[in-house]
Amino acid sequence: MLEPVAADKSYCWHPFTRQGEWCDPDHDPLMIVRAEGVWLYDSFGKKYLDGNSSIWTNIHGHSRPEIISAIQRQAATLAHSSFLGLGHPLASELAEKLVSYFAPNTLERVFFSDNGSTAIEVALKMSLQSRLQTGQGKRVRFLAFDNAYHGDTLGAASLGGVSRFCSRAGSPGFTVERLGSIADLDHIDPETITALVIEPLIQGVNEMRPWPPGMLKQLREWTSRHGVHLVLDEVMTGFGRTGTMFACQNENENVTPDFICLAKGLTGGTLPLAATITTAAVYETFLGADENAFYYGHSYTANPLGCAAAIASLKLFESARTFIHLPAKIAYLAESLQQLESTHPAIHETRQCGLISGIELRQANGEKFPANLRIGEKITQAARAHGLITRNILDTIVLMPPLSITREELDFAIHAIGKAIGNYDPAAC
Repeated sequence: MLEPVAADKSYCWHPFTRQGEWCDPDHDPLMIVRAEGVWLYDSFGKKYLDGNSSIWTNIHGHSRPEIISAIQRQAATLAHSSFLGLGHPLASELAEKLVSYFAPNTLERVFFSDNGSTAIEVALKMSLQSRLQTGQGKRVRFLAFDNAYHGDTLGAASLGGVSRFCSRAGSPGFTVERLGSIADLDHIDPETITALVIEPLIQGVNEMRPWPPGMLKQLREWTSRHGVHLVLDEVMTGFGRTGTMFACQNENENVTPDFICLAKGLTGGTLPLAATITTAAVYETFLGADENAFYYGHSYTANPLGCAAAIASLKLFESARTFIHLPAKIAYLAESLQQLESTHPAIHETRQCGLISGIELRQANGEKFPANLRIGEKITQAARAHGLITRNILDTIVLMPPLSITREELDFAIHAIGKAIGNYDPAAC
């Protein structure tokens, strides 16, 4: 057997990665071997703060005994059983718990899948099929926003407005009309629209850009008035990231959609699991004739291990009193970002929504750096030398730590970003 780095370069293919550079003999990949709390440890024993929650998945910190023990107990009882024609108690319990976060008689039915892309895919196909089964066959188009990202499966990717994620696959998927802002709705014929899809409060892949306050409520009013389904992609924003359990429950919005799509943090960042939750009105259109059934699913739908992890994670919100501690952490992050911005001229702007933040770098004249310089990428690489692992989106550095992070650990992350910017002067490029 080859040692791990050699085997990786010989056999693995990494997502969103320039493999030629990855496999270059001079590149020494970081190999993570364990994790605890907000910390990741490499094969040499060095620790790094997990500054992007392992791609926005980790909620309560790594290796939480409450979640790990729940997975272990379930593994000894039932690791997997088909959800096609069968059920199991944990799926029932988890579905009931998820529905309980919403007002009675609103979101009532849970369809499980395994990742954010499939959660979106489920909502899109349900929306379209429900129209066909209720005599609304003209409603075949979707509305999505410029620079949106909703996943990588063909249907979800067709909603995306970021060309690098979908242009190489041609123009597959659904018929989509893109909006630059809510004002563009004035030029839309709603009679042909089945659903509008949006990440509430903040766009993730669009360099962490918050939406205007009250916009989600306006979208709900427009979609309700015109009989259009509102699909909320809370794959990133769900499970406390924005300060409430779900972003749509923010006090300035307080919106209930027709579909909400969940993944990433659902299991606390331990196992793949996703959920698409919808209304009784949508669900009932799939009853009756055999051909009305929803013929879509996955081998690991409602996997018992994932369900056990999700239930334990949701219980932790209560036992760890997560939402009691969050406001102070969010406020402290805001103060820290302001101080960081005032210290480094290369920081054009910091953007924040809850514990989600983006730090955008630009040239002194306010212009963006040439893309070929990869400034954001170089800064995130430099941050590793100061003990922080995170990701950049173009020249925006993402800081989205686990909700369990302490004030001192936030200081560590901000300091590492500041040192990385200071040690690698973008102005010299």
